[in-house]
Amino acid sequence: MIRFSLILLVLAFPVMTKAQVSFQKYFEPRTLRVDFTLAGDADNTELFFEQMKKQGPWAGSRTNLVDEKNYGNFRCQLIDEKGGDVIFSRGFSSLFQEWQTTPEAKKIKRSYYQVMLMPYPKKKVKLVVERRTWEGGYEELLQTEIDPDDYFIVEEEAPDYPVETILENGKPENKVDLVFVPEGYTKSEMDKFQKDIKRLTDYLFSMPPYDQHKGDFNFYAVLVPSAESGTDIPGDGIYKNTVFNSNFYTFDSERYLTTRDLKSIHDAAAGATYDQVYVLVNSEKYGGGGFYNYLNLTTVDNERSPQVFVHEFGHGFAGLADEYYSSQVSYEEFYNLKVEPWEPNITTLVDFDAKWKDMIDEGTPQPTPRTAKYDQKVGLFEGGGYTAKGIYSPVVDCRMKTNEAVGFCPVCSKAIEETIRSYCE
Repeated sequence: MIRFSLILLVLAFPVMTKAQVSFQKYFEPRTLRVDFTLAGDADNTELFFEQMKKQGPWAGSRTNLVDEKNYGNFRCQLIDEKGGDVIFSRGFSSLFQEWQTTPEAKKIKRSYYQVMLMPYPKKKVKLVVERRTWEGGYEELLQTEIDPDDYFIVEEEAPDYPVETILENGKPENKVDLVFVPEGYTKSEMDKFQKDIKRLTDYLFSMPPYDQHKGDFNFYAVLVPSAESGTDIPGDGIYKNTVFNSNFYTFDSERYLTTRDLKSIHDAAAGATYDQVYVLVNSEKYGGGGFYNYLNLTTVDNERSPQVFVHEFGHGFAGLADEYYSSQVSYEEFYNLKVEPWEPNITTLVDFDAKWKDMIDEGTPQPTPRTAKYDQKVGLFEGGGYTAKGIYSPVVDCRMKTNEAVGFCPVCSKAIEETIRSYCE
């Protein structure tokens, strides 16, 4: 489930190309973790700084430091104080901004915990966090100085949870490093957890484009036991004592599985080296959730868990939008039809030239009818992003639309491969 619209914009600060940013000049090969809380209601967003931590090795690319895709509903940047250049940037999404589009957000205020990882600076830098607005601009939420010698930056030993290597193909800075954490697995179920990882990732690598990129991934598992098996299902009156406090019925949507406990998740994962976190939930109920550069979740024992696993990773890893438009969701006015969505696989036609227009064969009508004649074609099919009118998707069916789709469409596949390269180059 996820994701927010809004147009691709010019960065507020001067952007250096990736060739111009020297990792060795600006950063230590360690990780800076910045925790903050996003809070507010439907019309207001505030950011409250929580803490900073110095953690283990930096897992990300040492060449692709400035994000050129400009995905996400939020953006964080590190600015060199001396030269004023952007030396690191990442886009991300949040469960908070999804909540802002629900009816409840018009009545009350809530807060959601957030964690961002970035390379550890050698010298003082400026941290800027911004959010995309409904109109397509950026609004600054935080600007603060980070002194790498600040004694309030916590440096502590990681929790003593075993970290198992599931798949290792090379140095972290040249691979996509994915850490799995178990939710609702008791101490006696850790073997099941590792078998579930293998089963689900085997399915991932059975489909294009992942089938050509197994060598670009490292997988790790952190063995964190829960007191009870399962997860909370509030609509059924089921509550379980689990380590990461996950639950179904997010925003009162039965299948929407999430957790707001980002702090506990990243605390537990601190002993691993990782770019992305995937929470596997020990339940047979259908559901999951995924958020760009934030978190991925799915249950493991439903007959469709492999399909959901891949779908949610499309959101969290590659920033893909949901392409369905007829299923009931809890959002109201999720996309502004007057701006171009940032996600690569939907368009409002505001800036379609920047999307997949060049992938449509000559002679294919635009818009494209959802008929059998075009069901194997890339086109411009009205419907997507939870909206039947005004938003368009690339194909009749794709893994980002239904579980019955054979796999990803060419547009989504291209976006996934570009994301893989951004981690591995």
